[in-house]
Amino acid sequence: MLENKFNDFVTIVKKLRKECPWDKEQTNDSIKAATLEEAYEVVQAIDEKNFDELKKEIGDLFLHVIFHTQIAEELGHFNIEDVIDSISEKLIRRHPHVFGNKVVGNSEDVKSNWEAMKLSEGRKSVVDGLPEAMSSLLFANRLQEKVAKVGFDWKDKKDVWKKCEEELNELKEAEENSVPEFIEEEFGDLLFALVNYARFIKVNPEDALRKTNQKFMKRFRYIEKKLAEQNKNVLDSNLEEMDIYWNESKKK
Repeated sequence: MLENKFNDFVTIVKKLRKECPWDKEQTNDSIKAATLEEAYEVVQAIDEKNFDELKKEIGDLFLHVIFHTQIAEELGHFNIEDVIDSISEKLIRRHPHVFGNKVVGNSEDVKSNWEAMKLSEGRKSVVDGLPEAMSSLLFANRLQEKVAKVGFDWKDKKDVWKKCEEELNELKEAEENSVPEFIEEEFGDLLFALVNYARFIKVNPEDALRKTNQKFMKRFRYIEKKLAEQNKNVLDSNLEEMDIYWNESKKK
């Protein structure tokens, strides 16, 4: 039964905390970077549509959930039952259209109601609650989504693109004036505007950039492979030669 498997797993983690020298030394702080890494590995498995790997990575992430909870329990803060009670109560409270009598027309209504409920629960601002550890690209995307849910948004994507062009021109102007702090600021504004445009064309900017990074690495490894076939490496090559192999990799 699922309940027995869950309890058995919690017991395994508790035993590790008591008997494994390394596990006993860990704190919430010491493993937080590893927790983030495991989350990214889940995302990578999803990108690769590798469900066998996804199963393993979800297991690793699940271990971190239980491990963090066990440490907190030992410190007297909360236990796994508290965690489950808290998330269950929140899901029911924030889905009155499922567990109550509220009527919604579509998923956009659900998103809008979600933000309204957060404010009613005591948050002082719609933009509160975003984790600072989140990548700045994803942070910008979520920030824009949050304010859009309460009506602070562009009406037409053409205007959003005009804003991107405006920010690009301001970046060029800052470069021409050679003011470093202005260059950085305008570059940030341009990125923010592009993230906003991505939202309007239904593209997740974090996903898009991650896939572009992966594509770049694949193509550059092709360059290294072709050079290795000639008993050379990138240090023995030059830009012109590497460009030839780069263009080959694009065709492939």
